[in-house]
Parts: sequence; C-alpha cells; structure tokens
Amino acid sequence: MDKIKIRKGLDIRLAGAPSKQLERFEPTSCAIKPTDFIGVLPKLHVEEGDDVKAGSVLFHDKNNEQIVFTSPVSGKVKSIVRGEKRAILEVIVENDGKNESIDFGASDTFQETSLQQIRNEIIDKMLRSGVWPMLRQRPFATIANPNDRPKHIFVSMFDTAPLAPDNDYIIENQYDALNTGINVLSKLTDGNVFINVSSNSTTCTDAMKSIDGHVNNVIVTEFSGPHPAGDVGTQINAISPINKGETLWYCSPQDVITIGKLFLTGKYDSTRIIAMTGSGVKKPHYYQTRIGADLTPILNIDENTRVISGNVLTGTNITGDKYLCFHDTQVTVIPEGNEYRLFGWLAPNFKRYTSTNTMFSSLFKKKTYDFDTNTNGDTRPYIMTGQFERVFPFDIYPMQLIKACLAKDIDEMEELGIYEVDAEDFALCEVIDPSKTPIQQIIREGLEFIRKETK
Repeated sequence: MDKIKIRKGLDIRLAGAPSKQLERFEPTSCAIKPTDFIGVLPKLHVEEGDDVKAGSVLFHDKNNEQIVFTSPVSGKVKSIVRGEKRAILEVIVENDGKNESIDFGASDTFQETSLQQIRNEIIDKMLRSGVWPMLRQRPFATIANPNDRPKHIFVSMFDTAPLAPDNDYIIENQYDALNTGINVLSKLTDGNVFINVSSNSTTCTDAMKSIDGHVNNVIVTEFSGPHPAGDVGTQINAISPINKGETLWYCSPQDVITIGKLFLTGKYDSTRIIAMTGSGVKKPHYYQTRIGADLTPILNIDENTRVISGNVLTGTNITGDKYLCFHDTQVTVIPEGNEYRLFGWLAPNFKRYTSTNTMFSSLFKKKTYDFDTNTNGDTRPYIMTGQFERVFPFDIYPMQLIKACLAKDIDEMEELGIYEVDAEDFALCEVIDPSKTPIQQIIREGLEFIRKETK
C-alpha cells in the first residue's frame, strides 16, 4: 500500500465536535434541489399531489435526459418551490413512513462475458434508480457523464475538514455494501479505483487492505497530513493530476454504500448518517436520516446562529426550510458574526484564532475555538503575501490562477492548472486571505466560464 504525506495545509480546530452517539430520525419530508448539482436544468416528471415511491423519477436534466433524480422516500409530492423566472429550486416529498421502493432488481454478480455489457448493465441500473448523480467528475465538479470513460475513479474514505464526520464510525457494519459498491465502480473505468484512507485510521484501513490486490484495478493509498489531505482534489493531485481533455470521477464512502445496496437489494436506499456539529448545537452527535431530509425537528440550536449544510469552509447556508443538501453528510451550526470589536485584532488575545503567530493563542496548538461568521473586515485590494502557498498543497500558483479567473483569460487559466482544481480546493486560501476576497466564488465562476465556452 502506497503512503503519501501532505505537508502543506492547516487544521482548524472548532468547538462542537460530535459525540459517537447515533440517533435515528425519519424526516417528515425530503427535498431534492436542482441547485445542488452544477449545470443541471431540471425538467419535471411530477406535479404537486402525485404519489411516489423511493426511486420514482422527480425530474431529469434537460442537458442529458439519461440523468434522472428520484425520490428518496415514498409519499406525496408536497410542493414544487420556484425562484426567479420560475426556476425550480426544490421538489419536496412528504414522507409517508412506509418506505415503499421501486424494485430495480438485485444483481451483485455479473454473468455477461463482455466487460462492455457489464458496464452497460451497471450504468443502466444506476441511471434508472437515480443513484447516478452521486458520481461527480473533474474537471468542473459536474455529475459524471455516463457516456465518458474516466481515467480513474477516486473515493476518499476520510475527511479532514473542521468537525468532519468520522467515517470509521459511519461505515461500521456496512462493509458488505461498501465492498459491493467498490466492485461496481471498478467495472466503470479502464483505469484504477483509488480508495484513499487516513494514516490515523485503523478500522477503515484494515478493512480496505483486504480489497487491495484482491479486486482488479482497486488500489488503496494511505494519506497523512493536515487539511486538505482528506479532500479528493488534493488526493487526485498527489496521485494522478488531471490534464486537459482527461476526466476523473469521484464519490463519497456513503455514496459507495448506497450504490452497493442498490445492487445487493435492487432498491434505492436513501439512508444517510450525518454529523450534527458546531458550537451552536446543544448536543452535537450523529443522526441516521435520509438524503434531503428536513432538519428542522432536530435543530436544537441556540438563537442567532447560522445553519450550514456541510462544513464551515465549503458548506451551504440553508435558510427558511432547512433541507439537507444532496451530497452532504455534515451539518454545522455556528454563531452569526454580528457583534464587532473596535480594533479587536490589535489587542493581545488568548481566545481568538490565528493561522500565524500574531496572537498568544498560537501557543496552544490543540485549543478549540468558537468561530462565528464575521470576516473581520471588508474586501480589499489583493496583497502579495505568499501565505496561500503555505496552505495550498497543489503544484500550482494559486494567486496567479485566481487573477487569471478574474480576467476570464482561458489560455492563462489552462496554463496555470485550472482543470486540476475546484472551488473547495481554495477554501483555506480564503480563510487566511487578508484581502477578504471570495476566492471560492471566483474559482467557481472561472470554471463555469470555461465549461460553457468549451461545450
């Protein structure tokens, strides 16, 4: 098993880590949001009041009619929420609690002699069941194109983001479905399936070692180092950087388990184990719920807080009806940053976080911090500090790439490695940026500009 150490990065220690206590929560409703998927233009298959089962098609993507999005639960279509220009924002399904599912046929073994026939069978079932959108591709972080042949497929078995869920705990007792899912993924590429584990993990690493070398084209790699060592982008860059014209696919461990269950049982199982985290949560722990669950009943939180689907670096601020985003397995609640201190950054302070040595708190390396949403300053002109390179583990010039994205210079972006990155890879740069620039938004807009220009 190969071992890779990531040396550049930054671990941000937040208060509110989840205790290893699992509570079952069956939501009263679930929402599938087209806005969770980059580049998707939804075409509805249902109307309000329609009866659906788990696996019933709610809408498909107009850009690729093969890709459908299905209901995570059985019940009735409660509402279709629209935004500006009648854009579909949410399709909400009221959960009847019966968990009736469409049977897509169990088949975890493949009898066809042709690898192409096996691949076609797998893709067809994943498309029909609505599991396919769990596979994403780089560049652009869009849903994987079923007509493509990816160079490789990556699965990061661990997460190093602040307060990230413990995947060792989550996937415990689900190894049959996980192994089946990995076997399925191995049939979708002519390259390798890279299963990346943490050097700090024992349970997951030992389980994955049993796969390494025993399943064709599956390779287990051990990573160590600070965040973003657990990000799939960092792992791709360390193992097989993307060149122009190449495509890589990736998904999360719970996505692999869902794929495995589809082939073991023939049914779309939308079960998700999520971590409720953050200093705004009165009792941080784990919940077993559903994809797109309405989180309102379990948000036992303080007032004046922000609810984020995902982690504090890359997550989505969910307001109003608080539905879990499709790909997320974490919810973070932190205080709103609407209290200000005059010249607070000048005063000596043991309680405020610093990524450098500008405050005495830097002496306490393992101290946890109660962050709020305050950026402590407005957007300012860029300052060439050289700090980005300290936390950015890619062999790329981050500042120059950001400027190329601002200039919408495609040739410059390509030369600087735009195809190797996604917005989330710049999250730490955004945290330590003294100019308070929305770097992730700039990178995402640059990627979208290229994607639309090169269709």
